[in-house]
Amino acid sequence: MDFRTELKRRLIVFDGAMGTMVQRYGLPPGQPPETFNILHPDIIEDIHRQYIEAGADVITTNTFGANEFKLRDTGYTVEQVITQAVVLARRAAGSKWVALDMGPIGQLMEPMGPLSFERAYELYARQVRAGVQAGVDLILIETLGDLREAKAAVLAAKENSSLPVICTLTFDQRGRTFTGADPLTAVVVLEGLGVDALGVNCSLGPEGLMPIVKEFISYSSLPVLVQPNAGLPQIVDGRAVYPLTPEVFQRHIQTMVRMGVRIVGGCCGTTPDFIKAIRKAVKDLTPIAVSPKRFTAVASGSKTVVFGQDVKLIGGSINARFNEGIARAIKDNAVGDIVSQAIVQRSQGADVLAMDVAVPEMDEREVMLNLVREVQAVVNLPLELDSSRADVLEAALRLYNGKPLVRGVSAEQSVMDAVFQAVAKYGACVVGYTRDEDGTPADARGRLKLAERIVRAAEAYGIPKEDVIIDCTMADVAPPSWEAMEALKAIKLIKDELGLVTTLDMRRVYRNWPNDDSVGSTYLAMALAYGLDAPVVDLEDGRTMETVKAFRLLSCKR
Repeated sequence: MDFRTELKRRLIVFDGAMGTMVQRYGLPPGQPPETFNILHPDIIEDIHRQYIEAGADVITTNTFGANEFKLRDTGYTVEQVITQAVVLARRAAGSKWVALDMGPIGQLMEPMGPLSFERAYELYARQVRAGVQAGVDLILIETLGDLREAKAAVLAAKENSSLPVICTLTFDQRGRTFTGADPLTAVVVLEGLGVDALGVNCSLGPEGLMPIVKEFISYSSLPVLVQPNAGLPQIVDGRAVYPLTPEVFQRHIQTMVRMGVRIVGGCCGTTPDFIKAIRKAVKDLTPIAVSPKRFTAVASGSKTVVFGQDVKLIGGSINARFNEGIARAIKDNAVGDIVSQAIVQRSQGADVLAMDVAVPEMDEREVMLNLVREVQAVVNLPLELDSSRADVLEAALRLYNGKPLVRGVSAEQSVMDAVFQAVAKYGACVVGYTRDEDGTPADARGRLKLAERIVRAAEAYGIPKEDVIIDCTMADVAPPSWEAMEALKAIKLIKDELGLVTTLDMRRVYRNWPNDDSVGSTYLAMALAYGLDAPVVDLEDGRTMETVKAFRLLSCKR
């Protein structure tokens, strides 16, 4: 049976805890459970078989910590452990699915720890290749507390296999992961990366997870997986004891399925008795269809900004073309000055920070990657990545923690072809300018047609319509008044007829009327009234901020 097909058709039951079971069979403290694959294969196969007999549809391999870092002192290679794990799981599972289980690597990611994104990717890729070679049916990435590590794992899975990929995170009592991601941010980032299902495991026990599960279901357009612990652990005689009974656990699982969860199983403290109870709980339940959630959002690793509900401000100061101070700081490698500018813009009310770092005779790719690292280490706002070079954008997209906004695409097919593949792969939002080979149409309908062309091209690459934002850009010279009005009309047309979020680079607008700030601020007010969602602004410009503040007050959009 094809997993992706069945996932759309019915509820799927995963197995329960492996660590809990192996401890029952005498796993010594401090010994990696994965070594039992080789030392005691009969025990591991028996555990898998018990879960199959209890009613599990999916068996997860005993490979949660089977990475190079955690196995370094065991005497076994990643390939040895994973190959043996898959053999044992397959023998027990028969015709049921076998999932390669991948947990956290065991080191903190940069900037909190020593583990680089590239190294994390390599470690996960080695696991994936071993699992694929051994014959798994799908990949489960679980119990992660860092979205950056989750991204490395998902990319490793997707770039080294064609198998279904599921990713679940773990949350604390604040409803946040270890590095601060909330459920909305998790959904936005993981969906963008192209996983087949997502959700939450471990964490708080089923009752404590209910609010988090509710958020996942309300935001996600993908099937949601939940594998709770058997309650919060209590330490008894030096061991973790989980208080919930299978009957209580069963009732919580029933509630979650009725909320819309489509994949269920157990984590720490659960046993075959729990999976048997889950199977009984869902036997007569009809899964709720997963409905698409259409909204436009960008995210950092811990903060999501949703466009279209009110005015969002894109801070435009970190721009080497428009800001001589930034260009000088890049030339002097004064990274601290640029990070300080990011901090200032956040304090001034920016929702997103734009970054354009192209400076003649400087390696733009190296500069962009360095600044993405440094700014994201200090400021949690989503970033807009602006470059005319597709290779710079792709490198930054790979490194970026979250779901960024990419600026710099026109309606020229060659430009879209150069950028859209990377935008689709890494799950970004993209800004499209209403101009093509012939320039910018003077009339609103002409701009609407170019916006339609951008959307069609984006969708052909697998980029959903809601991830396209349109900029009805102004010319570099002051346009006639009627043409300026056509740009405003185009904003309204694009919103009304295409349902797209709109942006406008006000820095370009202000340069058109450099000697009369009142024209620029009035034009901003008019654009907001026509439906402009996210202007790119200089947050230090008092008149601009007064205009935005007044519009928010009068329109009740705060």
